[in-house]
Amino acid sequence: MPTALLWFRRDLRLHDHPALLAARDAAGPDGDVVPVFVFDDRLYGPSGGPRRRFLLDCLAALDDDLGGALVLRRGDPARVLPALAGEVGATSVHVSADAGPYGRRRDEAVERALGEVPFERTGSPYAVTPGRVTTRDGTPFQVFSPFARAWREHGWRAPASSPGGVRWRSGVRSDEQPPAPDLDGVALPPAGEAAALAAWERFRDERLLGYADGRNAPGSDGTSRMSAYLKYGCIHPRTLLADLATAGQAESVRRYTDELAWRDFYADVLWHRPGSAREYLKPELQAMGYDDGPHARALVRAWETGRTGFPIVDAGMRQLLGEAYVHNRVRMIVASFLVKDLHQEWTLGARWFMRHLVDGDLASNNHGWQWVAGTGTDASPYYRVFNPVTQGRKFDPDGAYVKRWVPELRDVDPRYVHEPWTAPGGVPAGYPAPVLDHAHERQVALDRYARVRGR
Repeated sequence: MPTALLWFRRDLRLHDHPALLAARDAAGPDGDVVPVFVFDDRLYGPSGGPRRRFLLDCLAALDDDLGGALVLRRGDPARVLPALAGEVGATSVHVSADAGPYGRRRDEAVERALGEVPFERTGSPYAVTPGRVTTRDGTPFQVFSPFARAWREHGWRAPASSPGGVRWRSGVRSDEQPPAPDLDGVALPPAGEAAALAAWERFRDERLLGYADGRNAPGSDGTSRMSAYLKYGCIHPRTLLADLATAGQAESVRRYTDELAWRDFYADVLWHRPGSAREYLKPELQAMGYDDGPHARALVRAWETGRTGFPIVDAGMRQLLGEAYVHNRVRMIVASFLVKDLHQEWTLGARWFMRHLVDGDLASNNHGWQWVAGTGTDASPYYRVFNPVTQGRKFDPDGAYVKRWVPELRDVDPRYVHEPWTAPGGVPAGYPAPVLDHAHERQVALDRYARVRGR
């Protein structure tokens, strides 16, 4: 009887899963499918605690959905997969294509190591597989807006049919999984496909039509919180887009669709320019001057721990440590503060986020940081600098977000919550005064940018 090996990676679900259907078809009505996940130290090792824990929880949920058939192995996939294929007599190995730089190299190595056993890539974690959407002359898009127009014109497939007739082989040996990290009270979302579908349905039915306004208000429950589920493929973006297509033409629907386009765009940028995960897309800005020394490091530590004295910045950094998540508007504010107020390279912030985010995605995170830093795909130049006080007043006018994450400010009148040093009683006890003068540091950043441009 034919046996197909289904290697799960960023597709930890059983529905809307083209590679699963391909494995089922390869096995045929009399064959079986062996589901496997490989703990690859090249990926698992550098992951922060929240991503490790969420992954382990997602795998546990997937194993339950598979009736206990999920095989766990540890090691180099180029060694592990051929050995497992030989062990179970697999006649083919099936995966969702990986568009990341390491994933592409790894898959090529696995394919070579499998020899005559076919290695079949079917589908990807994206609505449109990276590399498919190009300009008319076949070159990659450099900025988002024209990409998004072409992405919509290209379109995407409907969700894959639900699997039926899959015979999961049980009883295959598993390696011991890595120990679950201790997150010291960090609150993660519930894991797995069922949780992802439930989260999406709640957002779709209750908050989608208010998304255009709610997406910028960190003090409200206006976003979908789907990013971690999309990161690990507990749900496919096609599933979301199919529902959005029936939700009408409201501005909120368009805005949310744009967020899925951003995800595909950053993956496309990484596909065409693999080095952009860590290298400047605008290399001339690498000559910018950045601060170093004990004082600079102390300021960075204040940023990391939410002790800068700028409430919206501190609330965001404390949310990161408390929920392994940061509201998207606040991500931009705290990133701008690190790069343009503290004069640090975007790479430092990108690494800190990847260490602590549950939804840490290489393409989206690192290119998002480059967008804010002015070194990436953004059409706006470097001189956009977020003012943390005006951003707080505009997007958290009653201080609800700040007061949730910065308890020292809960009794401060909303009029003063974003600049508590102006309150009649001054800065409350236990909360720091501002660590810098934003207007001055903004000018320092612009002066440094001007010098780079003048070279």
